[in-house]
Amino acid sequence: MRGAVIQIEVPGIPPSLNQMRNMHYYKLNRVKREWARLISIVSAARRPSKPFERVVVTLTYHFPDKRRRDPDNYSGKFIMDALVDMGFLIDDSFDHVELRHRKGESDKHNPRVIITIEEEGAKTT
Repeated sequence: MRGAVIQIEVPGIPPSLNQMRNMHYYKLNRVKREWARLISIVSAARRPSKPFERVVVTLTYHFPDKRRRDPDNYSGKFIMDALVDMGFLIDDSFDHVELRHRKGESDKHNPRVIITIEEEGAKTT
């Protein structure tokens, strides 16, 4: 059983793990803060009154081109940390989140990530 569903569209694509690995620590922190600020701006009207306890988060990436990309290179680290900091999620651990990655249609003029948060309802036995 599912509860609330929130969808957030964030312009741009966060850096891949390969890109992050090659960034200087200061630049990496700056990019992380920029992503947190961006997510905060586009999601302000959708924040729940209290953090969700258990959710399924789906990150759908609409890349600017059709290049081949590995899903494990797009961990969603910056996105998940921002969702916790902004009060969408109580925590981003395995105990609270099932994380899914999807590739959407390529969009040269509007690369973006669509974050779908689905609250899990009461478990049935």
